[in-house]
Amino acid sequence: MENSTFGKDILILEGFNIPSQSFIPSFILLLIVYIFIIVSNIGLVVLIFRSSGLHQPMYLLLCNMSINDVFGATVIIPHVLRDLLTPDSQRVIRYMDCVVQAFCVHLHASASHTVLMIMAFDRYVAICNPLRYATIMTHRMVLGLSVWAWAIAFLMVGILIGLSVRLSRCRWIILHFFCDNASLFKLSCESVLINNIYGLGYTVVLLGSSIGSVMVTYLRIAMVCLRSKSKTLNRKALHTCATHLAVYAILLVSGFIIVILHRFPQLAAHRKVASVMGHVVLPALNTLIYGLQIKEVRQRAMALFQKSLQWMLNDTVLIMLK
Repeated sequence: MENSTFGKDILILEGFNIPSQSFIPSFILLLIVYIFIIVSNIGLVVLIFRSSGLHQPMYLLLCNMSINDVFGATVIIPHVLRDLLTPDSQRVIRYMDCVVQAFCVHLHASASHTVLMIMAFDRYVAICNPLRYATIMTHRMVLGLSVWAWAIAFLMVGILIGLSVRLSRCRWIILHFFCDNASLFKLSCESVLINNIYGLGYTVVLLGSSIGSVMVTYLRIAMVCLRSKSKTLNRKALHTCATHLAVYAILLVSGFIIVILHRFPQLAAHRKVASVMGHVVLPALNTLIYGLQIKEVRQRAMALFQKSLQWMLNDTVLIMLK
């Protein structure tokens, strides 16, 4: 398409290469997933804050993950839903909107790692220093860890996107169904050496610190469990850590795949599928994994559901009697 067709502030988005007859089913499926992500994650946060028995560091830190999942899904899914019903010629986005979306996409991805890092630290203290857990993991410490997780992610992503925004643009096509940093600096014909160096450093620092902290944490936990003869402690450690590791493994695999596939333009379709996994599937899985695996959350969710169902039945009976 001729560059003169659009103003310099307008970018063209490349959508999914799916048959036209699949647009509506895809729209409905994605909408259902989005509603589930919003309702389940917000419901989990409300459940934790309403139940005094869940006002523990582990569950308060879990709220960070739920909030981040809602944030990440809201950045991507409504935009994709709109584009599924939009003709290719009208699938456009303003440059500043693209920048904001790219910032939010990377903030969500970075915060996913930093939040899981502080959750790993919480599990380490709970299992390796159970007698000091209450004195270490105070509400002030939980707040400090949460602020640290978001602030580090915000700072790193701000620099990452800032380096791309400084570049002039000679292209107007985003080779993806949403904006990210790589899509932004690929719009430029200038040298992107600094962007590549910082991007590589950003990825190494984020994934390196994430993998390193989680590995050290769980190796220490494993050593404590091997030395301990308490079956109760070992069972508790396995139960709580398996949940965290399952989420971390999915996040890590999807992140690695997206980073690697960005280096191979011919595999753009595979990159889009990997992006859906990281930004759509994982937020939907998190509440299922934690909600089903953590006994306290599962019991209180069931109790709240039964109470709500009882209220609905009572209201129905009263209406029928009237």
